[in-house]
Amino acid sequence: MQKAPTIKKKKKKKIVEYEEEETGETQSEAVISSGTGGRKRLFSKELRCMMYGFGDDQNPYTESVDLLEDLVIEFITQMTQRAMEVGRSGRVQVEDVMYLVRKDKRKYARVHDLLNMNEELKKARKAFDEVKYAGV
Repeated sequence: MQKAPTIKKKKKKKIVEYEEEETGETQSEAVISSGTGGRKRLFSKELRCMMYGFGDDQNPYTESVDLLEDLVIEFITQMTQRAMEVGRSGRVQVEDVMYLVRKDKRKYARVHDLLNMNEELKKARKAFDEVKYAGV
């Protein structure tokens, strides 16, 4: 019978130790960390701001931000892989993402709004550039 594991951190690996009840011996197992030790955090600043905007503390716990970032990265990875399977192999296109979120009304509406906003911004930039160059 094994007791609950204890975790010791050493550099970029976690050492998980299990103590055998019968023998009293300790068995160690190295586990590569998927947490902050293994890679750079990409969305920490944005997630902290979003968490604050949704009612969390202005300085949320680092563990909470890291957990949320792991979930975000996992979601992005899964959606990208699924989009690559749906469309042309090796490429992700907007239509592929739209196809994947078609049944989720909130996500579909958000993607649609963001695409419309992107088109409006492109048109506004183009009009601004035309006015800027026409005035010179």
